[in-house]
Amino acid sequence: MSQVFKRRIVREKVLQILYAYELNRESLQALVDGILSDVDDKTDKEFADTLVNRVLIHQNELDVKIKERVDNWELGRIALIDLILLRIGLCELYYFPEIPPKVSINEVIEIAKEYSTAGSGKFINGILDAVLSELKDSGNLNKTGRGLLQETITKTPPKK
Repeated sequence: MSQVFKRRIVREKVLQILYAYELNRESLQALVDGILSDVDDKTDKEFADTLVNRVLIHQNELDVKIKERVDNWELGRIALIDLILLRIGLCELYYFPEIPPKVSINEVIEIAKEYSTAGSGKFINGILDAVLSELKDSGNLNKTGRGLLQETITKTPPKK
């Protein structure tokens, strides 16, 4: 199984953990242990655990970023799965410098297509893309190594 596919499965499990935790607010560690019980790779488990914890630690900040992008909408009007996927995507953009932004955005969109409504992918893409553009424009995109953004190739104009 490819690493990319494994990571998507891990992200899906993170969504399940955060969704269950949002509904009952009890025993986060039991949820993590139970939902990740079939994940054998230590690196994948660490990634999932780190992602869950960073989303929860930064949830208020992430929600502020989401509110800034949804004019005249309360967070409560956003489908819970979409809200959690937005938090995951934003968390990766802000707090995982090694993950390329396009990977983070693509992954949550693909998960939304499977777990949420037909329009969720476009909705999530719009918000995450706007945040990414803002981060690039302000020079605050914190990506290093693999996560370093190299989207355009500078070409020298042809000599006449």
